[in-house]
Amino acid sequence: MAVTALGAGTARRPVVRLRKMEDERWLALALLAPTAILLGLFIAYPFAEGVMLSLSSARVGDPGKFVGLKNFFKLADDNIFWTSVWNTFWYTGVTTVFKLALGLWLAMLLNRHFRGKAIVRAFVLLPFIIPTVLSTFAWKWMFDPTFSVINWTLFKVGLISARINWLGDADLAMASIMVVNIWRGVPFFAISLLAGLQTISPELNEAAAIDGARPWNRFWYVTWPLLLPVTMVVMLFSVIQTFADFQLVYVMTGGGPANATHLFATYAYQIGIVSGLLSEGAAVSLAMFPFLFVIVVVQLLYIRRVETR
Repeated sequence: MAVTALGAGTARRPVVRLRKMEDERWLALALLAPTAILLGLFIAYPFAEGVMLSLSSARVGDPGKFVGLKNFFKLADDNIFWTSVWNTFWYTGVTTVFKLALGLWLAMLLNRHFRGKAIVRAFVLLPFIIPTVLSTFAWKWMFDPTFSVINWTLFKVGLISARINWLGDADLAMASIMVVNIWRGVPFFAISLLAGLQTISPELNEAAAIDGARPWNRFWYVTWPLLLPVTMVVMLFSVIQTFADFQLVYVMTGGGPANATHLFATYAYQIGIVSGLLSEGAAVSLAMFPFLFVIVVVQLLYIRRVETR
């Protein structure tokens, strides 16, 4: 009798588990659990650790003690920090505008039918596929004052008579890293906007053409409104990535010359890792969060507004 009861209990367990998996709440929990664990380990925990570091006096080899907002008040009197703030906004704004304009133009070209279209599309992705550090080193060599192929070309054309130290001048260095960021980011815009263009029915443009609309009017009043939601999402991802850019600037200039090209990320690395002031470096990193949060919220609200029109 006991054996029978034990067997019945064992048989019920798989049935109970099966019923739990049939429940949408249990199934959703099971599917989301791995993602939640990964987000907690690699995003939530480092963020919380960064907050704790920024509120302490920690240095390399010294855990430090709680100092409250002292590190943030110190940043308020740091001229290099405010230079980094301005550079980050200027760098993000200029590159995003150019990436959008060039990416949209390239997407319109790739949306046409021509021979070898698949090969051209694959070739366009190369700047985005190549590792950032590798491609940036190549650009750094191109901007080198002694061996620069850019200087050599300008000299042969007759536009310059002396070498230009692209990365040794503050303004030229900032322009140089912007050029590299635009070169690297245009393929992402182009392919993403191309995907958006292919969801627009050609019949809409054909109907507008029959009604006598010119190409520019067809683009502005037909294509662009339908492409705007995709454009805003692409810009959102680009702004987040550009705002927190590190590899490109660090390899090209290291924040120089004379701290003129520091962004949030590179200055935080300079203070926290190179100088060993972990708490102050964490404070610089966290100072980026409110600015980025406001930008993302504004863009998300605008995207929602566009989609509900």
